[in-house]
Amino acid sequence: MKSITSRDNPFYKELKHLAGSSHALRKAGRSLLDGVHLCQAYLDLVGQPLHCIVSEGALANEEVAAIVDRVTAPATSLPDALFGALSQVEHGIHLLFLVETPRPQRPDALVQSAVLLDGVQDPGNAGSILRSAGAAGIKQVYCSPGTASMWSPKVLRAAMGAHFVLEIYENVDLADVVRTARVPVLATSGYASERIYDVDLARPVGWLLGHEGQGVSDALLNLATHRVVIPHAGAVESLNVAACAAVCFFEQLRQQHAVRQP
Repeated sequence: MKSITSRDNPFYKELKHLAGSSHALRKAGRSLLDGVHLCQAYLDLVGQPLHCIVSEGALANEEVAAIVDRVTAPATSLPDALFGALSQVEHGIHLLFLVETPRPQRPDALVQSAVLLDGVQDPGNAGSILRSAGAAGIKQVYCSPGTASMWSPKVLRAAMGAHFVLEIYENVDLADVVRTARVPVLATSGYASERIYDVDLARPVGWLLGHEGQGVSDALLNLATHRVVIPHAGAVESLNVAACAAVCFFEQLRQQHAVRQP
């Protein structure tokens, strides 16, 4: 393992530049995975990173040491003070993976269950949606321009490793996806009359989820196969988009399991 002790080291300067700029990460086609859970999940589900970066103090942590022992890629240790400038996690364990950001080839048409995000801007919501999608067995996520950057540190942390079981397509024309879809596309709306519980979800569907405040755009609502609502009791106006997504995905999973019952 290589050790860096100077702030003037070229590789450290590059890391600091990447850690401080989402634009720089996108331009480089790289992502930074921060913390034990994300790095462990990447090793388990994807493989080796481009580079492993760890603080000297973290090497005494058993979990970190076990992960570092599995890394065959280049690895670098930093003094704790230098590492602190790279991490956005307060009081986190000082371990980072630098990885290639996946850029999967977008399919010609939507033929399986997927999530379509129309301007979901909050990184916590976006990450939670990815986490629920991965847990429900959904494999594809399509994101419109204006949706949170899926590989930003905050979305990565909120998704808790779900990125590594999903195909994520960013800056997509969702209208084109909906028009060419070979499965029904369901747009969630608090003003819809059709309940999600009354729709056949045992088949593949596309889930169209909208901006936290404005919801799904009118243009996409008009293209969707169904407009659906989650009925709720009480005076609260609507569900948070991440909570709405979880209810939708797991109602679909429930119906799929019910069909498989003998």
